[in-house]
Amino acid sequence: YNECRHSGGVTSMDTFLGKFFPSVLHQEQTAQGTSQYCKFNSQPLTAFTSSLYLAALVASFFVASFTRALGRKWSMFGGGVSFLAGATLNGAARNVAMLIVGRILLGIGVAFCGLSTPIYLSEMAPPRLRGMLNIGLQLMITVGIFSANLVNYGAAKIRGGWGWRVSLGLAAAPACVIAVGSLFLPDSPSSLINRGRHEQARRVLRRIRGTDEVDDEYGDLVAAASEIEVYSGCSARRRPWRDVLQRRYRPQLAMAVLIPFFQQLTGINVIMFYAPVLFKTIGLGGDASLMSAVITGLVNIVATFVSIATVDSLGRRKLLFQGGCQMLVSQVIIGTLIGVVFGTSGDGNISRALAVCIVVFICVYVAGFAWSWGPLGVLLPSEIFPLEVRPAGQSISVAVNMLCTFAVAEAFLPMLCHMRFGLFYFFSGWVLVMTLFVSAFLPETKGVPIEKMTVVWRTHWFWGRFYCNQDADAHVQVANSKV
Repeated sequence: YNECRHSGGVTSMDTFLGKFFPSVLHQEQTAQGTSQYCKFNSQPLTAFTSSLYLAALVASFFVASFTRALGRKWSMFGGGVSFLAGATLNGAARNVAMLIVGRILLGIGVAFCGLSTPIYLSEMAPPRLRGMLNIGLQLMITVGIFSANLVNYGAAKIRGGWGWRVSLGLAAAPACVIAVGSLFLPDSPSSLINRGRHEQARRVLRRIRGTDEVDDEYGDLVAAASEIEVYSGCSARRRPWRDVLQRRYRPQLAMAVLIPFFQQLTGINVIMFYAPVLFKTIGLGGDASLMSAVITGLVNIVATFVSIATVDSLGRRKLLFQGGCQMLVSQVIIGTLIGVVFGTSGDGNISRALAVCIVVFICVYVAGFAWSWGPLGVLLPSEIFPLEVRPAGQSISVAVNMLCTFAVAEAFLPMLCHMRFGLFYFFSGWVLVMTLFVSAFLPETKGVPIEKMTVVWRTHWFWGRFYCNQDADAHVQVANSKV
């Protein structure tokens, strides 16, 4: 159940709109003379949805220091507690202010878990399975979205105006699982070594690998930590924010910024946040729109399994290229079909057959995202940074993700109103740009041990220019120290 992405279903419920956003409900019910593109355009409604992402953006800069000092485990615990508080407040909300404060608490939870969980999975997984195990996180997110859509579909039928409270309040259940479950997890060996707990790191490594023969991997992790001191001449555990801006980290930093930026400009959140609203806009009834959102959620789950099965064999680059092409074509078709029916005026009625056709191509689009930019947008930033700047780098990636998500969530309904069907062409143009970019500039990282990831960037045709002879000498010193 996903407390971050199910608000679109709640905002399509008449009982919710009537209590908190009556002007939107009135506009929807009297929309005969209103453009289909504009009838849900409401600044308070978008503020409710997007407040979560602004809170996550601000919190992400503080969470990095917390995660580095106390470890990944306690960061995930903090996220679970924040989720629990936010879900409880939203379920009991009596006014818009309570809703927004609850969303802010959920946003803080997103910052904690969005930063620590991908790093934790990347550090715990063996190199040959890192992609598959990390994408397991994205699979659970898709299951959460699907579950949220099912809950919304059922809650919309509850009489007495309690449906939206059930939908928002049930988010407390997975929040409890996160908070309690994190207490039983060991911290990652990399994090323990970075905090000077070498023997504990060795014990955890033996436990998670299921063997006592971990000396080689343990040595690589210690060497990666020692490399920090070779570069800086001292313990570098105190300057991650300054270090991450240095020249030798700019390739990873560029990707950590551009990957979440591009991910949000695929337009996926237009579909996942506002799927019920969007399906209502193209003429499907309330129940039908929620059921269509359930269908897209199911497609999301199935397609994520494809990514899990292929990411460590085909690699990251091929999945991003194929998924990008699939999203590009489907978005152009969706925009064209909507444009044919509603034109630029937004007047007209769509036939059920054509509405079903649009839903089919939306499913094709969601599938393309779910086995490419969806999981890889989380995996790549978590695996490319060296240990010394990994929390800071991931924090920047999360912050960019939240900033772009906030901007898209805030701007989608006004953009739909003003750009009309051209909005889908807008996102398809960005999909073309990002597909060309990763084809040219993203190195392949499949199967590369996380502690040796720097080699991939140093040997890249473009990013290699950011490494100097001093960096190479440092790596030689580290290698010699292991002999």
